Amino acid sequence: MYIPTANRKTICKALFKDGALVAKKDYNAPRHLELEVPNLEVIKAMQSLTSRGFVKTQFSWQYYYYTLTDEGIEYLREYLNIPQEVFPATFKKAARPTAAPSFGRRTEREGGFRRENDDYRRRDDGKTEGASSEFRPEFRGGFGRSRPQQQQQQ
Repeated sequence: MYIPTANRKTICKALFKDGALVAKKDYNAPRHLELEVPNLEVIKAMQSLTSRGFVKTQFSWQYYYYTLTDEGIEYLREYLNIPQEVFPATFKKAARPTAAPSFGRRTEREGGFRRENDDYRRRDDGKTEGASSEFRPEFRGGFGRSRPQQQQQQ
């Protein structure tokens, strides 16, 4: 299929910038969802790059997902005259968060650690919260459970 050079370069620039490209399987769509190029031209250009081993294709739920390979990066660098220092967005490392949020300072206590704001859980009179040690819950079944033996025999 003949694809104008301007459209082919637009597709290749978008592919190199992100390192991946998505196209809906709609051959009659007048435009691609993100690019100002007919959707059929995007699919066929990616099909050409896939057959040469520059792009990997994954199809799921009526969408084509294209990702660049290492050979594809080198090819697009030559085709688009991009310097060696520039990489696609998928190859760049994400910035790590500086530190995990702390919900109170930790202090040392009897060989372990506890947070300072855990004091709100303690009672002033020294008693513990919750049920007494004699409390023994009984589970006798409920709605939808098996019935006692006497009712099943009837």
